[in-house]
Amino acid sequence: MATSLRTRDGGPATGRPASRRSRGETPFRYASTGAGILLLAIMAAIAVFLIVEAVPALQANQGSFLGTLTWTPNNTEPSFGIAALAFGTLLSSLLALVMAVPVAVGVALFISHYAPRRLAGVLGYVIDLLAAVPSVIYGLWGVIFLVPLVQGPYEFINEYLGFIPLFGGESVGGHSIMTASIILAIMILPIIAAISREVFLQVPRMHEEAALALGATRWEVVKTAVLPFGRPGVISASMLGLGRAMGETIAVALIFPATFGINFHILAPEGNSIAANIANGFAEAGPVGRGALIASGLVLFIITLLVNTAARLIVARRKEFSGAAA
Repeated sequence: MATSLRTRDGGPATGRPASRRSRGETPFRYASTGAGILLLAIMAAIAVFLIVEAVPALQANQGSFLGTLTWTPNNTEPSFGIAALAFGTLLSSLLALVMAVPVAVGVALFISHYAPRRLAGVLGYVIDLLAAVPSVIYGLWGVIFLVPLVQGPYEFINEYLGFIPLFGGESVGGHSIMTASIILAIMILPIIAAISREVFLQVPRMHEEAALALGATRWEVVKTAVLPFGRPGVISASMLGLGRAMGETIAVALIFPATFGINFHILAPEGNSIAANIANGFAEAGPVGRGALIASGLVLFIITLLVNTAARLIVARRKEFSGAAA
């Protein structure tokens, strides 16, 4: 004998969602769609602004924007190029990433799988606090404390490891790409560690228990269950940190000696970056100079966009563990 479904008040059930949910779903869908469209519109507006402002300076440039190693846009015959600035930006950011990622992943693993609960909570709070420190503080710390401190170690490395191209050069100094990279590594480490920690905490408990049941040690559990699951998150966190490093302005502006040249000797007192050059030169720039700085900002915008696109592609190819949270 068939029975009919009834609501709590005794009336027949219609199978439709509640009216309150129906009224709220449509505005939410439009709001979320509008937010996504607004974000794309803002990015497009930024790109259009940079292109419009950069074109007159590029037309007045007497040199090659991609190959010239000088930066004299305020002269009567302006000549400037992005090569040296892009080189310093990419090299310092990549070195910072190489130094920061292993430490950040280790810190995240310690907090999520090794530290006692109380200690993990304190360390997590400290990591989050480090991410909130203003960049100018890191820059001042680097200029006042780190630059004098590294002079001796740099001379030692240059003397005994100078046969390695990165550590060679006729002179070394605290105001170098290496020092800027150390500052950037310290700045991006909390970001990578915090995101990686949250990803590692999402590893399904059943995966870890299964590995332990098979006789795996704690390190083997981390290697076989935690790291494969968290790899996409670590990659995303690393790319986010790389974008932060490439766009950092004040901290590196205080460290870099504002020279223009391509030099792989990271201990030499040379180096500059796109963001630092914009900060140092915008106040004294003329019309062409401002356009040249905006053109360099356009290059940084494109580089950052390419880096994030590459990160998305890498993460999309490594989704084998992303749905294992159930």
